Amino acid sequence: MTLPDAVTSMPRLPLDQDGEPVFSAPWEARVFAMTVQAHEAGVFEWREWADQLGAELAKDGDGRNVSLSYYDHWLSAFEKILKEKGVAGADQLAGLKEAWDEAARATPHGQPIELKR
Repeated sequence: MTLPDAVTSMPRLPLDQDGEPVFSAPWEARVFAMTVQAHEAGVFEWREWADQLGAELAKDGDGRNVSLSYYDHWLSAFEKILKEKGVAGADQLAGLKEAWDEAARATPHGQPIELKR
């Protein structure tokens, strides 16, 4: 996948030697892809996204004493911009988090987590 320069130039984005994003868990790749797709669908401008993510990353100061992972900040920024744009409400996002947590607890280690519809 070739990503636009705006995407790969995000602050502190983990990249491999070829300039591609690095993910330590499948959910990180999913939230990354959802963010890019939401932008491409016109939900928000990339500058808005960069500002939102930057504000989340700033909570860890210079990044030396990181309290959350990069993609935890990414997810938080994505949720906030979805709420600001009226795409998803806080209750809806909270319900999805709870459903995910329940599904994760009920899934044996090493098996894919599946949400019931």
